[in-house]
Amino acid sequence: MNAAWLPLTTLAVSLVAAGVIFLLPEDARRLRTSINLLAAVSKIILVTLMVGRVSQGFEDTFSFQIVGGVEFVLRADALGVMFAGLSSLLWLCTTIYAIGYLEGAANRKRFFGFFSLCVASTLGIALAGNLFTFLIFYEMLTLSTYPLVVHSGTAKALAAGRVYLRYTLTGGVVLLLGVVLLYSLTGDHSFASERGLSPYLNDHRGLLTLIFALLVGGLAVKAAMVPLHGWLPRAMVAPAPVSALLHAVAVVKAGAFGILRVIYDLYGIELSVALGVTTVLAIAASITIIYGSLRAIAQQELKPRLAFSTISQVSYVILGVSLFGPFGTIGALAHLLHQGLMKVTLFFCAGNYAEELGIHRIDEMDGAGKRMPLTSLAFTVGALGMIGLPPIAGFITKWYLGVGAIQAQRYWVVAVLVASSTLNAIYFLPVLHRLWFREGPAHGKGEWPNEQCLGRMETHGWLLWPAVFTAVVSLGAGLLAGLPFSPLDWATRVAVGEYLP
Repeated sequence: MNAAWLPLTTLAVSLVAAGVIFLLPEDARRLRTSINLLAAVSKIILVTLMVGRVSQGFEDTFSFQIVGGVEFVLRADALGVMFAGLSSLLWLCTTIYAIGYLEGAANRKRFFGFFSLCVASTLGIALAGNLFTFLIFYEMLTLSTYPLVVHSGTAKALAAGRVYLRYTLTGGVVLLLGVVLLYSLTGDHSFASERGLSPYLNDHRGLLTLIFALLVGGLAVKAAMVPLHGWLPRAMVAPAPVSALLHAVAVVKAGAFGILRVIYDLYGIELSVALGVTTVLAIAASITIIYGSLRAIAQQELKPRLAFSTISQVSYVILGVSLFGPFGTIGALAHLLHQGLMKVTLFFCAGNYAEELGIHRIDEMDGAGKRMPLTSLAFTVGALGMIGLPPIAGFITKWYLGVGAIQAQRYWVVAVLVASSTLNAIYFLPVLHRLWFREGPAHGKGEWPNEQCLGRMETHGWLLWPAVFTAVVSLGAGLLAGLPFSPLDWATRVAVGEYLP
């Protein structure tokens, strides 16, 4: 039984919310807040229904033909609902956070309208059933996130926006060229095709390699792989909710997810290995992992340090994908979820420090753990998870990636993982030391960059509880990894489907 309405309705929720928000007057704060929260909760319910149906073996599909045999297809498969589940959960958390963060700010209608369009684009990417549909929402994501990046309207924000557009639109053109070449070779290729592109290997090996390079090259821009990463640190001029959205929910995840689709659902892992492209991808991911970590160490401001950390961490997904074997795949897919949870926690906390105490630099964080204990506990969980310490979710990722590297007999990947974890510790542990083990300014002396909030312990609930919640979920994803429907369990389902169909 095909419940075609389910993926379509899930997508429509965000689109309708965006349209209504754009029509509301700027001062309709309560109504706008209600619409945001109602849409976010509705999406979680709908995605939960899709998860249940996929676990029962159904793949609900909505499609219609556009022109010349090209179809618009939405399909709820195991990989798609995994990404949809992450984006819907973190959308709710980020919505709550943004409502508190933008309290009293200008242009909230514009922000939340494009915010909803951004989430709709991400859901469209997750549920796209073919490359054409994926491309539509991939470009829609670029256009809907640009107004969020430049939201403040400052000269620095506008300059960052121009850089963002140059990178992402160029990447989109490269991706489009790959799509056109693939269509000329195979027609409208579905992600659900069982034969993949293997029948074209003997006669079109060079063309298949070129198409792979174009597709992955275009996607690697949003995935922030070196040397295509330059837009991401510049985009940190955006407000904290936007940074969280870019790093944990939408843009970089869309690039990584697209590469997953290309390897597993277009080419197939065996054809990718036969073409030799996975080795090149593993090397590129490893370079990105080490480079991002080294650059993170050099940053003296908190958000840029987290930005370079994202550049490094997202490439764990690409590295796992490039390992031929189920354990590498499990590690890659689990990290797609785990990194989102941990990184959104870190950006929420960075926003809390900036909003409450005016802290932007790492050398301003002395004693902030005692001043904001719950925020700092959440930051600590996220940071230790990024390092890979048990029992937080990041440990699960690195364990499976390490086993996958050994399974694939790529022992040098283990060295990359060890080096990366060491570098992660080098740029996160000094921050934690400042938070908990150094003395901060004495109460009332006004030595914090923002002294107006010294009379209050912690920050207000709209900012605090999303960070605490995602930190608890990050911890639970590690402690309860063996339970049904955990990120690890769902990643295992997808890997089993890929290697043991």
